[in-house]
Amino acid sequence: MIPPLDIIAGNLEAKEETIIFNILNRAQYRHNPAVYDPGKSGFAGFAGSLFDKRLMDQEMLDAGYGRFTSPEERPFNRNLASAERDFEVIPTGIILADLNQVNLTAEIRAAYLSLVPRICGQGEDKHFGSSAEHDVAAFRAISERIHYGVFYVAERKFLDHPEKYTPLIESCNPKGLTALLTRSEVEERILRRVMEKVNLYQSGANPKTRKLVDPDVIAAFYREHIIPLTKKGEVQYLLSRKLHQ
Repeated sequence: MIPPLDIIAGNLEAKEETIIFNILNRAQYRHNPAVYDPGKSGFAGFAGSLFDKRLMDQEMLDAGYGRFTSPEERPFNRNLASAERDFEVIPTGIILADLNQVNLTAEIRAAYLSLVPRICGQGEDKHFGSSAEHDVAAFRAISERIHYGVFYVAERKFLDHPEKYTPLIESCNPKGLTALLTRSEVEERILRRVMEKVNLYQSGANPKTRKLVDPDVIAAFYREHIIPLTKKGEVQYLLSRKLHQ
């Protein structure tokens, strides 16, 4: 049920393209800070921001379709409805009683919102609805990538080397687990590949009609947020996993 590590790595690599695509699309609009202001969504009685409203509505819809039965699909909002659609839940091999024991969406949201002013032009262009739409798409792509890495990489590495991971789990050693999970050469390869893809996707763009994003900014987001949050979640998963073996 848990694929080999090279298959998992290939799936993570494929998710880079979706993330980059959505980030570059969001960059075509200005920062539009009002999108993130609580109480200014334009929806009567809603206390959150327009981004919060768009995300909540999308997650409510997806919950009914059963999206959050997949490990990598963790919702930001709580108390969502159960799946209304009748479908077969495919076993994943992930060993957790409740998948939301490892849910990094709040930290991912904060990290993503710190990225927006770095990729977008300053000020407002009044395209608030489009900005929120692309925000939600980008946030969810990033969250899916991180949580996929969290669950599948951690479980696969445990299965491949239980003799290395079990003592660290039983002694509740997060630093030791982080060191064991870390492969610096792989992380550097990811960063180089991300920069190459950003350059490739923007190579034919006309800077007079499309805003170009510095590849270093997106690579830095991977280095400072996506990779560390993935490892943090992997450690959380492994420390929770021992309770459900």
